Amino acid sequence: ARARADGFDDVRITALRDDPVRAGRLTEFLASSHHGSMDWMAETAPRRSSPLTLWPDARSAVVLAQSYAPDTDPMARLHDRDSGVISVYALNRDYHDVVKGKLKRLGQWLAHRSGAEVKVFVDTAPLMEKPLAADAGLGWQGKHTNLVSRQLGSWFFIGTILTAAALPLDQPEADHCGTCRACLDICPTRAFPAPYRLDARRCISYLTIEHKGHIDRGFRKAMGNRIYGCDDCLAVCPWNKFAQAASEAKLVARDDLRAPALSRLLQLDDAAFRKLFSGSAVKRIGRDRFIRNVLIAAGNSGREDLIADVAPLLSDAAPVVRAMAVWAMSQLASPDAFARLRAQHRGIESDPDVLLEWDAT
Repeated sequence: ARARADGFDDVRITALRDDPVRAGRLTEFLASSHHGSMDWMAETAPRRSSPLTLWPDARSAVVLAQSYAPDTDPMARLHDRDSGVISVYALNRDYHDVVKGKLKRLGQWLAHRSGAEVKVFVDTAPLMEKPLAADAGLGWQGKHTNLVSRQLGSWFFIGTILTAAALPLDQPEADHCGTCRACLDICPTRAFPAPYRLDARRCISYLTIEHKGHIDRGFRKAMGNRIYGCDDCLAVCPWNKFAQAASEAKLVARDDLRAPALSRLLQLDDAAFRKLFSGSAVKRIGRDRFIRNVLIAAGNSGREDLIADVAPLLSDAAPVVRAMAVWAMSQLASPDAFARLRAQHRGIESDPDVLLEWDAT
């Protein structure tokens, strides 16, 4: 009752325990290099393998769900190639701040009532929160590896309170995916080598958010107009028919981010980028990586009128931006116009990766 009064949509409790099977799956995931360049996953693997390693005195985990379900079909935005698509979870305030603030309040209340120490986590510590949430009965890990709830669908954040108190426990949730393959089949880049397994190196969320370098040419067309994250595997889940639109105002989509015009985004310098995404999760990838993503969307748009906005970025200070500007121009400009640009810019280009992009196009 207290959790719901604080705005959470569900709350369940589980005991903390070692799980050799899940630890083995983590080891296999890392050994397959499916974590890509997220080196922190390998570096923290010993602690990540067991919640008891993170805090040996912890007895129980209170696992909470915070819905961020959209009020419209997020897949519809993919057809508007004049605008960029930002993942639903990032269309307003950074969820780390929103959820953690609530967790701290609830944790303080629990510590006061129980007399036991607590620690709160939202997706930043080496804690495998999805397995904990499944053990607690909050949902089950679907074939897309995300948690699914029969009440909330796929659209919710997970927050965790570890406590030294021994609390009454809930029962785990069974897997209700059945024979459904919707999330696997919709993936534009085929990032699922098998059900319940994700190769992050092929995932658009990873490519647009975690990956710091040039995005492989083989993935650019599949990205479409996705400029920060990807919701496809979540959006097609049949269990979303039970999800209600988010009630937390700080997680309801901002109007100016629902379908931001690519022409506007291409003109963002660092200061304008920081202003637009102040308080947003988008800000953490920085202006250069964001513009890299927007340039790929521009190249996929087929809009020749975007050439005027792309052309100045051929001389941008960031090599990752210049390289993607080359690719975008190769998609938008006529062969003759692009050849003239190549002759003009290649002669003064010094970055080897950008030169390779000119040569490849």
